[in-house]
Amino acid sequence: MYQKYKNVETVKPGGLELKDRLVGVQRVTKVTKGGRAFGFSAIVVVGDEAGVVGHGLGKSKEVATAIAKAIEDAKKNLIRIPLDKHTLPHEQKGKFGGARVYIQPASHGTGVIAGGAVRAVLEAVGVHDVLSKSQGSSNPHNVVKATFDALLQLRGASTVAKQRGVSLDKVFKG
Repeated sequence: MYQKYKNVETVKPGGLELKDRLVGVQRVTKVTKGGRAFGFSAIVVVGDEAGVVGHGLGKSKEVATAIAKAIEDAKKNLIRIPLDKHTLPHEQKGKFGGARVYIQPASHGTGVIAGGAVRAVLEAVGVHDVLSKSQGSSNPHNVVKATFDALLQLRGASTVAKQRGVSLDKVFKG
């Protein structure tokens, strides 16, 4: 699922205290010769609020089973995001489909300045101070995936130092 990204650390759900956040539930209708058949699709974000997060989609005839399926799907797609205390290491843009998301680190005490689906993802990751802007499509599926695109492109200071082949001090002091 995350093959196009470098340095993605996938995580197994065992032993983690995961909290799930419901991003959205949509009622979908299929018109058949016998009338309309209603179903539900749910998108859920799970995270341990310490850098591990995943998202999932579940579909069913009932809302409760759609949410349960989405949670199970999210637990299969857990990844670790590099955090700098309780904010992000650097600003980043992400896009998926028609949705574009911009996330930027903020100073301590700012809080999570984000709307809807972006807020759910950032809170599940464990980010406490961040500024964000969601542009383009407001479709929650695409906004969640655009936020994940931005988060997956983040690199911690130690990763940058290793990729450049220099010491950690040289990354900060130039």
